[in-house]
Amino acid sequence: MQDKQTDTLDLNRRTLLKNATLLIPSALVAGNLAQAEDPAKPTESKKDVGSSKGSETKSEPVAVSPNDLEIDRRLARITAEFGQHLSPEQTKAVRDEVSVNFFRAKRLRAVPLNDFDDPITTFQPFCQELPGKHEIRSESTVIVSKQIILSDDSAFATVEQLAAGLRSGQFTALELAKFYLSRLEKYGPKLNCIATLTPETAIRLAEASDKRFKAGRPLGILDGIPYGAKDLLSAKGYPTSNGCAPYVKRVVDVDCTVIKRLTDAGAVLVSKLAMVECAGGLGYRQANASAFGPGLTPYDTKRWSGGSSSGSGSAVGAGLVPFAIGSETWGSISTPASYCGVTGLRPTYGRVSRYGAFALSYTLDKIGPMARTVQDTIHVLKAIAGADPEDGSTTNLVWTGQNLNPDHRFKLAILKDGVAKAQPAMKANFERALEDFRKIADIVEIDLPPGPFADVLLTILAAESASAFEELVDSGLVRQVTAPEDKIGGYADKTVPAADFVRAQRLRGPMCKAFDKYLAPFDAVLSIPTSQTALPIDRDLSSTFSHKNLGGPGNLCGTPSLIMPTGLDENGLPTAIQIDTRAYGELVLGKLGMFYQSQTRWHDQRPDLKKI
Repeated sequence: MQDKQTDTLDLNRRTLLKNATLLIPSALVAGNLAQAEDPAKPTESKKDVGSSKGSETKSEPVAVSPNDLEIDRRLARITAEFGQHLSPEQTKAVRDEVSVNFFRAKRLRAVPLNDFDDPITTFQPFCQELPGKHEIRSESTVIVSKQIILSDDSAFATVEQLAAGLRSGQFTALELAKFYLSRLEKYGPKLNCIATLTPETAIRLAEASDKRFKAGRPLGILDGIPYGAKDLLSAKGYPTSNGCAPYVKRVVDVDCTVIKRLTDAGAVLVSKLAMVECAGGLGYRQANASAFGPGLTPYDTKRWSGGSSSGSGSAVGAGLVPFAIGSETWGSISTPASYCGVTGLRPTYGRVSRYGAFALSYTLDKIGPMARTVQDTIHVLKAIAGADPEDGSTTNLVWTGQNLNPDHRFKLAILKDGVAKAQPAMKANFERALEDFRKIADIVEIDLPPGPFADVLLTILAAESASAFEELVDSGLVRQVTAPEDKIGGYADKTVPAADFVRAQRLRGPMCKAFDKYLAPFDAVLSIPTSQTALPIDRDLSSTFSHKNLGGPGNLCGTPSLIMPTGLDENGLPTAIQIDTRAYGELVLGKLGMFYQSQTRWHDQRPDLKKI
């Protein structure tokens, strides 16, 4: 019996390999496929060798470079397993991605490395009692403001304003929850921002909140405040799709830590919000890369809301929720915040637990809030932050900036030529924002930090996402996702060698130290999160504009960032500014951001929903 099983396995293996040889690029045998050579290396010449006496010329086999041989060897592994599902065009596209990963790793192998630099894969042992002396939870002090009547206008109220309305009895938590559920039902489908409404949970939590208010024992400022959560965060009783069509009915019957902590703070979950499939980990290049359709900015429904937290940006921007939870690996909070005219806060890596959140990259993912104001994002962050025994990467390290003197004059930096090639309106609004910051800060110009930050980040991302999406790819479910490029986007990452991943993690350590040294002379660095305003949904995601910011170094090194609206362009689309600082400096960002929003009213801007 055992022999027959072995024979069957061998036969299947031979069949797969036979199929693979039909799809391996012909560069292996004839050299007629465009070669993906190292750009730094001249193309090898191909010579015909003939007889010196004029006899019949014979051609030697076309030489294939060692680089191409290795790329095709890796491709053969993919085609051996998945070749029967790939067309020749798809195989060529996969080979191109394999080539990109190969040359990225080759560049990293040229970077000097200290023999004693360990990889950044430190494991923190679990313990029953974690230190909590540095934890900061949301304050319960609420200042009662002017009368609020639930209407289209008050839908854009801040968390603080709604909290005051609840405490003064202007409306109940149940009325507030039903108000935002109604707005989600009305406008959410027009923006493709809803994954699943959660009315049962919302009603239950709102009624519990009203009981606390009636008893005179409300919790913190978030008690009774509705919110939405990106659909990679698991919520008991509801599907968690990760934006993927194959998973739209997958129910993970557990609350992730972030949702648990918001529930403990009294917040009311009203919706799971749409997102780009697999948080963008399959390499999408178009807005329509989600099981729920392309995310749309409420400022123009022919334009993208940004990825991958597309629904979170749209819902806050349209006044469908007072705040939302998004996540970022590289740009997934900053882009939708920029395109939708809201405030987004990417916390320090490890500040917020990722337990119960589907991963894109285990050592790069950060979960953070999106809201109307900086103050609101800080309230939310304080509620969800802190060590979690279920997530060994979390920490209770001190919040720097909480003791800044009110008269402290900041030292800020901007990047040399950072906005020189950006959209003119984005550049003009950034420069206007600098004038406000000069009231409290001295501003100097600096260069981007040196180092292969993008190569290191993308190598780590490729290897970790290959693990995160292994089941999706190996099961064949990946062929059911929406964007055509995503159907094959997970294959190339499976060929990244372990040695390349470990080398990238080893380089990460000294690069993070160097980046901290780069940031240390300044309270923060100012830049723009995107080179232009929201892109049209009917074209790929490339841009004619460009810019510089610290998105790559910041995400690789896990430092926090704040995004705020700075105005509108000539088409009425939001522009934004980004502020980066050292690790654990969220309160520095908060102080800078709250000052800026005290000087401007751009955070009060709102779209005309009558046009959608």
